[in-house]
Amino acid sequence: MRALLINPFYPISETPSPPLGLAYLAAALENAGHTVKICDYVVMPYGRKQLASELDGFQPRMVGVTAVTMTVNQALAVIRDVKSTAPDIITVAGGPHVTFRAEQTLRDHSFLDIIVRGEGEATVVELADAVESGRPWDTVRGIVFRRETDIHTTADRPFIADIDALAPPARHLLPLGRYRALHMPVSMITSRGCPFQCIFCVGRKMVGGRVRYRDPVAVVDEMADLNRLNFHQINIADDLFTARPSHCMAVCDEILRRGLKICWTSFARVDTVSPAVLERMKAAGCTGVSFGVETADPDILKTVRKGITTDQVIRAVRLCNDAGIQPYASFILGLPGETPDTLNTTLAFAQRLEEMDVSYGFHLLAPFPGTEIGDRHNQYDLKILTDDWAQYHANRAIVETASVTAKMLDDIVIRWEQRYDRYLGDIADRMAKGKISDEEAWPLVCLERTVTIYDLMMDRVIEKKGFWRDPENNVAGSQTLDMLTDRVREVTGKSRDKIFDALAWAVEQENLECHRENGQVRWEWVDRL
Repeated sequence: MRALLINPFYPISETPSPPLGLAYLAAALENAGHTVKICDYVVMPYGRKQLASELDGFQPRMVGVTAVTMTVNQALAVIRDVKSTAPDIITVAGGPHVTFRAEQTLRDHSFLDIIVRGEGEATVVELADAVESGRPWDTVRGIVFRRETDIHTTADRPFIADIDALAPPARHLLPLGRYRALHMPVSMITSRGCPFQCIFCVGRKMVGGRVRYRDPVAVVDEMADLNRLNFHQINIADDLFTARPSHCMAVCDEILRRGLKICWTSFARVDTVSPAVLERMKAAGCTGVSFGVETADPDILKTVRKGITTDQVIRAVRLCNDAGIQPYASFILGLPGETPDTLNTTLAFAQRLEEMDVSYGFHLLAPFPGTEIGDRHNQYDLKILTDDWAQYHANRAIVETASVTAKMLDDIVIRWEQRYDRYLGDIADRMAKGKISDEEAWPLVCLERTVTIYDLMMDRVIEKKGFWRDPENNVAGSQTLDMLTDRVREVTGKSRDKIFDALAWAVEQENLECHRENGQVRWEWVDRL
């Protein structure tokens, strides 16, 4: 059977990485003998005509889309376009949002046929087999589907016990080169599951409370493969890489045994790190560890069942500093019990962390479906201001507490954003005066290149202007890039210097290539690596 999997639009500001979940699903389907294609509309422009062309060329029997809450509207819009273009295609959605709003999503959207709940690899294969053979869908565990006017929910599917049995992610189907050109990281997992019960997180429900670990040798095999693709960073996307120190140490030891030079980061809890673990991580190439701190108020920490203290945060930060690893801290503002005083406590604590060389950031509570906060918000004295899922990006307030308004929360985040803008502005001023090193200028230089390249990708500028006739081979070498820059500038209006810098960087990093054939020059992004 032919299955098309779709990654819907996701803002570049959210620092997306190649869709790992879809790559796992695609691998499971390919391993079962099905033919799969992935369309990634995070780094490719979306349009109904382009979608229709994909459907006509690939002729899928089933189209699946993944969605978190903030992207579910885009995901459903794509599925609607699929159904209106080819009504006989079986349409499927998966991901945390639809998993926990399955029946309502199906009732509200008649163009969607099936929802896959939770961990999807085994389910999507069983579903594809059923579609191919004509077997009734109610024989497939882990789905919700529509039959005429009724909604049917099948039996739950247990979590995959042995995740080493999963086929390696089918990254050959992903436009990895585009993510690399945008200086985005590539992600992988070494485990699935989270043993903790934070009431604002849906991870435990999606991947289980029992952590299932991959074989460290297989983990490092994958890291070595990814390292050869020349991404600037590998993100270990486990909910908690340091949940079991022996696993963490075994992965690091295998990296060291092979003598691999790999730059990677991970997530951890402040109560799961130790000097030995962090020192081994540093030796194995770890450059940064992200901690969810959430709040500095002890009562709120207890309410949300975070299970940590601010003393543990300080200790973890000091251990990272001692080991030479950059600590990152994230805070969630607007949690149950938030008051002006608790906000001030958290802001003061964030300032203290900054003085300890911690890089930190703020998010605003988004009560996602499936979380205890989302499902029982009234019991936590939270007022949810909207059910427009596009607003659930955690960058602007959509909840209020009894004494904290949305404006109070937004003002904090806006001041923080303005501070970052001033930081970039200072870099720009120093660059203009020639009083800055390349290392100091890099954050702004990299950002400007990324924005320029992203705009060119999403507007298909290279595809429209990156080819011309040159039968006499009159334009060669650097002149070819100069001509491309001028042609791009004609349709974008961007600064010629910035265009040339971004394109030259893309060429240097082997993310943009020039081809000559039959008297024609043709530039194109390197999609597959």
